[in-house]
Amino acid sequence: MLRVALAYSGGLDTTVAIKWLEEKYGAEVITVTVDVGQEENFKEIEEKAYRSGAVKHVFIDAKKRFAEEYVSGAVMANALYEGVYPLSSALSRPLIAEEVAKVALREGCEAVAHGCTGKGNDQLRFDTTFSAVAPELKIIAPVREWNMNRDDEIEYALQHGLPVNPRKSRFSVDENLWGRSIEAAELEDPWTEPPEEAFKLVRPIRETPDKPAELTIRFEEGVPRSLNGETLELVDLIKRLNKIGGEHGFGVLDHIEDRVVGIKSREVYEAPAALILVTAHMDLEKMVLGRRFLSFKRDVDKLWAELVYEGLWFNPLKKALDAFILESQRGLTGEVRLRLYKGRLAILGRRAEKPLYAKEMITYSRESLFDQKAGEGFSRIWSIETYLAALVEKKRREDIKAS
Repeated sequence: MLRVALAYSGGLDTTVAIKWLEEKYGAEVITVTVDVGQEENFKEIEEKAYRSGAVKHVFIDAKKRFAEEYVSGAVMANALYEGVYPLSSALSRPLIAEEVAKVALREGCEAVAHGCTGKGNDQLRFDTTFSAVAPELKIIAPVREWNMNRDDEIEYALQHGLPVNPRKSRFSVDENLWGRSIEAAELEDPWTEPPEEAFKLVRPIRETPDKPAELTIRFEEGVPRSLNGETLELVDLIKRLNKIGGEHGFGVLDHIEDRVVGIKSREVYEAPAALILVTAHMDLEKMVLGRRFLSFKRDVDKLWAELVYEGLWFNPLKKALDAFILESQRGLTGEVRLRLYKGRLAILGRRAEKPLYAKEMITYSRESLFDQKAGEGFSRIWSIETYLAALVEKKRREDIKAS
């Protein structure tokens, strides 16, 4: 009998997948739920798995690993796909898939499975990670192979007495420590404003405090380590920023996103902590990294985000970019001061232990150490190419006029 380890969220797709794998493949299904910070009742998820036909359920608490290995990397890389999306779901997939593959190998499974559709990005993230971690295992994607839509799945679940609640929410939601994505229902119309009921972390502006919140975030070697002078585990720091940011109405993203498969989707996210930390980190980098270094790193950051979005966490190029990014963060230690108020984030100040910013060079007071006379020669040399080009153009025009 085929043994399959299924990445199990407890949602509709993966719940019907248990029964489908049993019917289609005669499989014994081991469900694997990985906690990456989603607020769920994991006991209920386990019970649902068994009621749906799983022969064994495995729960893995991976919050700390997710924060220290994945989120920290995203902060150091200022990871925003298309300059907007902080990769909340994308970051969690390789970790979840790796844990599922490890369970599959330990339990003697011949296959791994996930509940991703054939039109989304997650199929790539799971498939690629499975291939990297356990290439000997067969990959099964019931929803993709089945080619059923959400309505068909609900009908199938009801026919087979599976424990699903089709009225739980009209939205499709994915949540973890780094953010929350909301899709489906009226959000599929890009002209429609997201209703307040779609949000969980971020308050409407009218409900936010009239007093602003001021934060000081300390980074050590590029990783956030303390908030307002209190050293915190990264998991706790992120949770606290999600709460503070959400209370002040900050952290909602609504944009048109380009999926890897070539279609555009309207994506709505809540990610207060992610946006606060990436904004603060980018600002601190400006204090520490040189102009050319910073310009090159922004290109690397963009490519890093694209690779992670595309599911290429274990790709050799991504690993090479990791090495550069890690080197860039050596000495990137300092603090950034911010203010949150009525849905807005403002940077108030920053300081670093090893800044390239030098007040004694930039000041316009008499304490300045910059020799302005040196600027004349520099400016002349800097202008030579433009000057020569202008002479050539002037000569060309004179020749035309003379002829």
